[in-house]
Amino acid sequence: MEETGTDLLPKNIAEPRRQRYIALFRKYLRKAWVVFKWAAAGFFGSTILAVVLFSFINPPVTPLMMQRAFIKKADGKRVGIHKDWVGFKKISPNMIRAVVASEDNRFTQHWGIDLEAVQKAVDFNKRHKRKRGASTITQQVAKNVFLWPARTYIRKGFELYFTVLIEAVWSKKRIIVVYLNVMETGNGIYGVEAAAQKYFKKPASKLTRGEAALIAASLPNPRSRNPARPSSYMLRRQAKILDLMRKIGEIPL
Repeated sequence: MEETGTDLLPKNIAEPRRQRYIALFRKYLRKAWVVFKWAAAGFFGSTILAVVLFSFINPPVTPLMMQRAFIKKADGKRVGIHKDWVGFKKISPNMIRAVVASEDNRFTQHWGIDLEAVQKAVDFNKRHKRKRGASTITQQVAKNVFLWPARTYIRKGFELYFTVLIEAVWSKKRIIVVYLNVMETGNGIYGVEAAAQKYFKKPASKLTRGEAALIAASLPNPRSRNPARPSSYMLRRQAKILDLMRKIGEIPL
């Protein structure tokens, strides 16, 4: 066995040196633990505070809005964020039913993560090359309002954390209102009110079943799908959403 420097020293010198190394290690370990505790307290405190505040304060912008704006500016294009926040009473029930039918038809039944939908997605993805997700509306709110747009396991972990926190603090009504106001509905267009005005020249409160289904059909790729000029795919998707809307009926919020 190879001898270390301290092993070659007399015991009366090597032992105190070992003790100093151990004491120094413990000192830095205690400092690291203190830093970790403060960082954890700061993270949990700030995130809980943010979720509580946004339970009654409307988010002014989202990370996705800022990212899209920066990309446009870098490309030399006109930077624009078109949105107009509206409350629950100014959103057509047709629009609420359309997004629940198309995005998360068990929205009122789960606690933010739909385990049944996750299992169905896993089974589907084993048999098909085209993958299917299982994100709930609450997960999309967590991603849009609090997180950066990226597909990494770290961001997914934070998404799950915020999802549980949102479900614990917000009502289902608040979740759907925030979702319908921050979702991307076109190139530089965010929220159902801006979409209704852009595509159908009317407020969100006046959207018909067919118009609401077309907006929902443009998700999750609204920058390349125009509800005012629907493709054959969008019309087929609209028909499916209308059928689901009929089946789920009124949304109890």
